[in-house]
Amino acid sequence: MHYPIAIEWGDEHTATGIVIPDITGAVTAGDTTEHAYEMAVEVAHIQLEELALENKDIPMPRSIAEHRNNPDFEGYGWEIIDIDITPYLGKTEKVNVTLPGHVIRQIDKYVTTHGIKSRSAFIATAALEKLTHA
Repeated sequence: MHYPIAIEWGDEHTATGIVIPDITGAVTAGDTTEHAYEMAVEVAHIQLEELALENKDIPMPRSIAEHRNNPDFEGYGWEIIDIDITPYLGKTEKVNVTLPGHVIRQIDKYVTTHGIKSRSAFIATAALEKLTHA
């Protein structure tokens, strides 16, 4: 999932701060932008794991445009962070889905050329993205 991150740029005297607005409590910093980004990935996983353990809904990302209008983030820079949320969505369940052969071949081609784990992973991700932007 592609989550927007709000970046408060640091300098030689202050760290670079990152907030992931859609994940409550996902706030971190690093002495370099690269370190702050690594820490953001880590804090996102920590917060999502906590939500999953508490059987709470995993938040879906909203658009940068929605967050940019929030006065709490005035002056921040914006980027996207890619977080695999599938480990936090619960136990997998097997379902039988009927799709046209052409669609299956296109999915399989996409999965192979983009290094995606499986056809199921592709379909789950596509469904979550569609549900997020519904």
